[in-house]
Amino acid sequence: MTRLRIGISTCPNDTFAFHALMTGEVEAEGLELEFELLDVEELNRGMAAGRFDVAKMSFAEMLRLAGELVLLPSGAALGFGVGPVVLSRAGYSPSPERSAQIPEGARVLCPGAGTTASLLWRLFHPEPARIEQVVFHEIMPRLARDEADLGVCIHEGRFTWHESGLGFVEDLGARWETETGAPLPLGGIAARRSLAAPVRRRLAKAIRESIEWSLAHREVDGPPERGPMVSMAAHAQDQSSEVIWAHVDLYVNPWTVELGEEGARAIELLSAKATELGLAPAKLLIQD
Repeated sequence: MTRLRIGISTCPNDTFAFHALMTGEVEAEGLELEFELLDVEELNRGMAAGRFDVAKMSFAEMLRLAGELVLLPSGAALGFGVGPVVLSRAGYSPSPERSAQIPEGARVLCPGAGTTASLLWRLFHPEPARIEQVVFHEIMPRLARDEADLGVCIHEGRFTWHESGLGFVEDLGARWETETGAPLPLGGIAARRSLAAPVRRRLAKAIRESIEWSLAHREVDGPPERGPMVSMAAHAQDQSSEVIWAHVDLYVNPWTVELGEEGARAIELLSAKATELGLAPAKLLIQD
C-alpha cells in the first residue's frame, strides 16, 4: 500500500471531483490517500516545499516547477468563460474603452504570485502597478473597503461580484480566448516525477472514477449525505447552493474528466506565454 499526501482546494469544483475518493465511494487501488484542503496559493507553496506528493496547482506555478512534476490527465480546471475578472472599488472603474489601460500606480490585489490569475495580469497589464498578493476571498471585501483600486477575482467571486457594489473592469479569461482561440488553463492535478509511473497511473484512474461518480450522483438516489454537495457545502466560501452548482457547471467539464488533445494544446500555449516572461524553464509532462 502506497501512502500519498494529496492537497486540493476548497473550491466546489475540487470537492465535487474528489468527493467520492474522500468518502470512500471510490477506492484507489493499492493507494492510501491523505487529503488536506487549502487555498490554491497555499497548495502552490506546499507543493514547492515538498509538503505534498500530489496537489491541485495553478498552471502558472506548475509550469515554473515543470522539471519536478507530471500533470495528471484528470481533475484539471480549464475552459471557456472560466477566467478571472478584474473588479474595481466603487467609483474607480475605467471606461470599457480604457479597460486595457490600467492607470499607472494603481493598487491591485491578486490571489497569489503563483496563480494563473496573476500570470494573466502580468501578460495583459505590464503597466507599473502596486501589486499585493492576498488570499482570494479577501479581495472583494478589501475593494469594498476602498483598500485597493483593483482586484483580480477568481472562484465564487466571478458569480457574486455584482452583489457587492464593485465595478467591472475586464474579463481576463475572455481576453485570453480572443487572443488565442483556446480554452483557458487555470489549474490541474500535479504529481511528483519521483513517484513511480504505475502509482501515478492508478491515481489518475481513481481521480477520473471519482469525477464520474459525482457526475452520476449529482441528483442523489437515496440518502442525500452520499452526494457531492456534502463535501462542497462543507468547504465553499459561498453557501448558496445556486452559486455552488453554478461553479461546478462552469469549472467541471469534459476537460476535467480527461484533458485530451485540445486541453494539452491550451497548456502549451500558456507555457509559451509564460516562457516569454521567463517563468517556464522546462516542458510540462502529461501522464499517459
